[in-house]
Amino acid sequence: MSAGVKPAFAARPGVVLDQAAAELFERTFREGMDLIAEVSAYLDGIGRLESRRLSREAAADYAAESMRLTTRLMQVASWLMVQRSVREGETRPEAAAEARYRLGHPSAPRLSPRIPETLASFSRRADRLFERVSRMDRQMYVEVELAANPVASHLERLRSAFAG
Repeated sequence: MSAGVKPAFAARPGVVLDQAAAELFERTFREGMDLIAEVSAYLDGIGRLESRRLSREAAADYAAESMRLTTRLMQVASWLMVQRSVREGETRPEAAAEARYRLGHPSAPRLSPRIPETLASFSRRADRLFERVSRMDRQMYVEVELAANPVASHLERLRSAFAG
């Protein structure tokens, strides 16, 4: 990007609306919400019992992985809810393109061999779901360059000059 230009994302409204209305989106939405429910039940039930039987090192790995997993799922759920809001006409596609509604970058999955297989399986499923949603996101929104506001940059230079 050149000086005076900041990156932003722009909606491709027709693509956003088509994607949000598509059967693929509906299946992905249901899968995401179902996975969240399954993970929640596991972490509050059997997972809690399994974690108590782990060594100290394995318990630390379990805690780190469960936090990564829940963060990933909440990112996906948030994105899906915003897209559903676009489909329902409650949010404009251009608003959904704002950085605060976009997916974060995935953390590199490094599953510890010390965590229970059930947790590892949930993490792999969440990673695949995140990748699918990330592809949908890239299809719906494109990075564009927005020219810096010349008045704002001039005012900033004045503030800097007289800030003594």
